[in-house]
Amino acid sequence: MQELEWGRRYVMVRPDHFRIDYAINPFMDLADQPDPDLALQQWHHLVATIERLGGTVEALPQRADSPDMVYAMNLGLGLVRAEGDQHVVLSHMRFPERRLETDSAQPWFAGLGFTTSYVGRDGVGAHLEAGDAFAFGDALVVGYGPRTEKLALKHLSAELGIRVRGVRITHPGMYHLDLAFCPLDARRALVCPAALDEASAAALLDLVPEPLVLTEEEALSTFCANSIVVGRTIVMPACPDRVRAQLEEWGFAIEIVDVSEFHKAGGSIRCLTNPVDVAIGRDLPSVPGGEVILPPLG
Repeated sequence: MQELEWGRRYVMVRPDHFRIDYAINPFMDLADQPDPDLALQQWHHLVATIERLGGTVEALPQRADSPDMVYAMNLGLGLVRAEGDQHVVLSHMRFPERRLETDSAQPWFAGLGFTTSYVGRDGVGAHLEAGDAFAFGDALVVGYGPRTEKLALKHLSAELGIRVRGVRITHPGMYHLDLAFCPLDARRALVCPAALDEASAAALLDLVPEPLVLTEEEALSTFCANSIVVGRTIVMPACPDRVRAQLEEWGFAIEIVDVSEFHKAGGSIRCLTNPVDVAIGRDLPSVPGGEVILPPLG
């Protein structure tokens, strides 16, 4: 098993102001508010689990006016560039309710020594949400449609000098790729084809040598694709028996961490954790000038 090189350094946001003030996905219901004390307890348990497994966590404060900021995966795409510098391409959120998050994230990242850039900002330019982007194989795999715009793929590829493989998300309940795709190691990933159009699903399954295919029900009812991997341990919010059997056969250990309060607003473990240690030249091959590969039109 060739373990993922990335996924050991995470950025998270402490949920001091987590609540549901609006509905921008099918999970959000203003009448079903999270319990703030339980949410904080679950968040601390997740942090402790990651650190026990050998990962590191750096937390930035949550803005009082940004209840979704706890979903740190969408603050930006963190990378180590070929020159060795740390960089983050900050997200340009589709919904204006979330755009204030990057106003606080940018100076925080800069304070840690990250350089920063944007593909769009303040409602102008391409929308990009980092929960749609994963390093896998020879490319950055990026979901587009509900949140990220196809134009953002071209900007990412050209700026970073990498290959970007786009897949089109069509399922309203899996509006980010991180709800339907979870790289496990160099050859394996959890994949829910129901999140994508037919051509994109085929392209993603072709890219993964050994996919563990999730049903629509498994992905939506358990959030099991919204997991993280630290070495050979998969930290999951839940794991259906069928999925567990295959993961254990492949040699993975499974840690279940309850983050059910965060499911009320449509996110789980991956949404709460942003890996910032993906390296160009190691996890993502350099491609001079960049390259974008899209599935055929159906």
